[in-house]
Amino acid sequence: MTTGGGAADRFREECGVFGVYGHPDAAALTALGLHALQHRGQEAAGIVAYDGEQFNAHRGPGLVSDNFSSKDVIARLPGAMAIGHVRYATTGEVALRNIQPLFADFDFGGLAICHNGNLTNSYQLRRQLVRRGSLFQSTSDTEVIVHLIATSLKDTVVARLTDALGQVEGAYSLVALSQEAVIGLRDPLGVRPLVLGRLGDAWILASETCALDIIGGEFVRDVEPGEIVILGAHGIRSIHPFAPEPKRLCVFEYIYFARPDSIVEGQSVYEARKRIGRELAREAPVDADIVVPVPDSGVPAALGYAAESGLPFELGIIRNHYVGRTFIEPTDQIRHLGVRLKHNANRADLEGKRVILVDDSIVRGTTSMKIVEMVRHAGAREVHMRISSPPTTHPCFYGIATPSRDQLLAAQFDVDQMRRHIGVDSLAFISIDGLYRAMGEQRGRDKRAPRFCDACFTGDYPIHPADADAGKVSVQLSLLVAPA
Repeated sequence: MTTGGGAADRFREECGVFGVYGHPDAAALTALGLHALQHRGQEAAGIVAYDGEQFNAHRGPGLVSDNFSSKDVIARLPGAMAIGHVRYATTGEVALRNIQPLFADFDFGGLAICHNGNLTNSYQLRRQLVRRGSLFQSTSDTEVIVHLIATSLKDTVVARLTDALGQVEGAYSLVALSQEAVIGLRDPLGVRPLVLGRLGDAWILASETCALDIIGGEFVRDVEPGEIVILGAHGIRSIHPFAPEPKRLCVFEYIYFARPDSIVEGQSVYEARKRIGRELAREAPVDADIVVPVPDSGVPAALGYAAESGLPFELGIIRNHYVGRTFIEPTDQIRHLGVRLKHNANRADLEGKRVILVDDSIVRGTTSMKIVEMVRHAGAREVHMRISSPPTTHPCFYGIATPSRDQLLAAQFDVDQMRRHIGVDSLAFISIDGLYRAMGEQRGRDKRAPRFCDACFTGDYPIHPADADAGKVSVQLSLLVAPA
């Protein structure tokens, strides 16, 4: 599950998937697509390709560039079909056996599979499968799908996949590679994004449109919630095997996760974040001198806030993009300075100013405290913080690494207590209704049918977290089942 969260004071990206059918350089295109999706996962990357005779795979820990910068690696992945994955391990071990795509030989032939999301009943399904004799090779919940496919009595790959997914609960966008097709699908609520694109005669599946842009591809449409698309020799086939449900796309795709240059469900992520910033300025104005984003995710919202408030936008905090991901912090003193590895105050713009800091979220609050301290040390006269999401009061069970509820600052303190804890002169979050207004939506008076999944703000979980209710969100579960 996703409630372990680790020590980071930040929401962690989910995962990214990419697939190509019908291009002689399928693996190379997949590597490029994964580069564009790197923000969705930095723990590991993998590609599986099919050359008409056999499946070829390369997987490894680290960034896409760590694994697929060599021409020799790509040359070992021939074929006109390929799928790839970038992973952030929300819980569980970061080990080679968990790196996707996973591959298995079935009686119908080989199948590679990768997904972005989390199965909320994977622990219970895993126990049932183990009791029936299944032997698991990884701790990933994706392998639960593999075993459900293996034990299905249906007679085609797509029918077995449909049968398997009819037994799972959760949020997922999935891409699979068989000997004949590349298959993509979304969960019935569409919590996780997936798009269909085209490059000449080749078809593309990707988590975000920015991955189409990097290869010069054309966006065709979003894969619909509950839809299965089969890309094969006869073009595209689409089926809708699951009962239709109201869409509940994760609203955090717009707030933080998706790249600003992506289009998600018809909306520009960059423009959505600016609209959120404008709405935040209308809801929570403050007498100040400058608006400063916490880079990089706070930049579009800060631009919107500055435009609406009429205040100057300044880069008062500079981000270092070249910080290693595994910096060793040997002492408490060095650890305390860790935030300066990524951010440094621009004293020339901050000194003597009343500063509005705009960020996308507050999780534990430790990073916010250090940034505020850094801005004050640079001479800011006042520091006000504005957050472009509502207070995060509940953990996510759908593939985003969030702390358990007792570690979420907003679940423990009210806004004024949070203000004092972080050390700012004022603190305000956009309201849930304001967030929906910025997205051009309304939650509805009964609050029962919102357009998005907003469970981390409201506790309104659109998919039953079965494992959590069964008391399986524990150290034991985090070791046994690792979401994609």
